[in-house]
Amino acid sequence: MTGSMGSLVASDGAKIVYEIHGDTASQRRVTLVHSLAMDHTYWRPVAARLVKAGACAVALDCRGHGASDKPAGPYLMDRFADDLLELQTHLGWEKAVIGGSSMGGSVTLAFAVRHAAHVAGLALIDTTAWYGEDAPKAWAGRANTAAEKGLAALIDFQLTRWFGEDFSKANPAVLKQCVDIFLANDVPAYVATCHMLGAFDLRAALPSLKTPTRILVGEEDYATPPAMAQALHAGIAGSHYTLLPKARHLTPLERPDDVAAEILAVLNSIHG
Repeated sequence: MTGSMGSLVASDGAKIVYEIHGDTASQRRVTLVHSLAMDHTYWRPVAARLVKAGACAVALDCRGHGASDKPAGPYLMDRFADDLLELQTHLGWEKAVIGGSSMGGSVTLAFAVRHAAHVAGLALIDTTAWYGEDAPKAWAGRANTAAEKGLAALIDFQLTRWFGEDFSKANPAVLKQCVDIFLANDVPAYVATCHMLGAFDLRAALPSLKTPTRILVGEEDYATPPAMAQALHAGIAGSHYTLLPKARHLTPLERPDDVAAEILAVLNSIHG
């Protein structure tokens, strides 16, 4: 399902591109933030299901990704969060449910901490508030590989993490789309984003989050494993935790029914 494309110019001059799905007059509003090195198309299967349930969903290309501008680094998570606020302001949305996957979930957390008044609820999918003690080194290693050998050198590593073997064999078109989008990324922007994620740590802020929150993770997610999702659940009072059997890291593509159901559960807890 494709929606209507739009763009805005952020306060620092960067163009941010987005895709709207559904009726913008709907009060059931969702903002969706993609995984590292993906783009707004990542959310189309989930958005189609949200629209069927009467929601309006907007999915952006984060700065450094897709058709959005790719300014020079360093990149800051607060700037990514501010881009979300400026997108919602551009749309005339005071509040929305924010759904983020992997990197997008980290951006979602940063937005919720920095702009709490503009969050109606959260859907945190295959993500974390902290990538671990070795995160700066691990993310720097990935960035260095991209810079020195190109993004193609990371494909084998990515394929084992993105999806389970059964899904990959049964859905070659989805796999090819992810590979094509990944390889089309701007290397300096990818490098800057990796370093941003390596420095990310919002563990101390989790108790401040008070909106309805659903946390979802694939049982076989090696990138942000269930232990990281459980830490989110422990840190956010009243949150709901779901483990998806046999799923890996990109569950919005691998299990869109389940992901949409979690986002709709947040919407339903607010709007009934």
